[in-house]
Amino acid sequence: MKLLLSNDDGVYAPGLESLARILAQDAEVVVVAPDRNRSGASNSLTLDRPLESHHHQNGFVSINGTPTDCVHLGIGIYSDAPDMVISGINCGCNLGDDVIYSGTVAAAMEGRHLHLPPIAVSLEGSNPQHYDTAAEVVRQLIKNIRGLVLAPRTVLNVNVPDLPLDQIKGTHVTRLGHRVMADAPVESFDPRGKQRFWIAGAGVAADCGPGTDFFAVKSGYVSITPLNIDMTQYSGMDNLSNWLEDAE
Repeated sequence: MKLLLSNDDGVYAPGLESLARILAQDAEVVVVAPDRNRSGASNSLTLDRPLESHHHQNGFVSINGTPTDCVHLGIGIYSDAPDMVISGINCGCNLGDDVIYSGTVAAAMEGRHLHLPPIAVSLEGSNPQHYDTAAEVVRQLIKNIRGLVLAPRTVLNVNVPDLPLDQIKGTHVTRLGHRVMADAPVESFDPRGKQRFWIAGAGVAADCGPGTDFFAVKSGYVSITPLNIDMTQYSGMDNLSNWLEDAE
């Protein structure tokens, strides 16, 4: 199997190293990742300048662009397209509404046209320790990935508790939970009196009961959520049509 790995924490991130090292036991691995932390970059592409690559001694390639840039360019490294894209291991979970902003999930989404479903993998906590646990979870998932039947362009969003592998309780198939609205931006002033703003952190979990990704990870289980790239709300199409007809 040929795998293209990327992330949004940057080419030097420990999660990327763990993922590449463990998956290389069973597969051909190519790593193309941002040259710095690009968390929160979502699905952005760099269109206002050319991109540069740098080849590192460990075989990784870094790009001075976004996670989506990296996968977009990385697929072209293979003479044939890779079988799948795996993105991570992210430092911190991507749960609920996080997937809207996540560069980790975005990098996986860029592999949606390949033969096998892409995976975004994240590890719980602001300073996680058990990256090898998350990497081994992914290794086990992809062993039988060819037998998985999903709708085209589905992405698997995997979140792993920060625990030793033998303390993981199992795996739950989950839906996305939801967070409350984030706090207001934080105003500050630099030493020259220039007004600046910090984007506030994500809101706390609101919809986090049984069946959600939040609940699974908090309970010690790996959460796997299938994400649909088609954002059309089909259930609302009739209501929208009727509303437009009434407006006319």
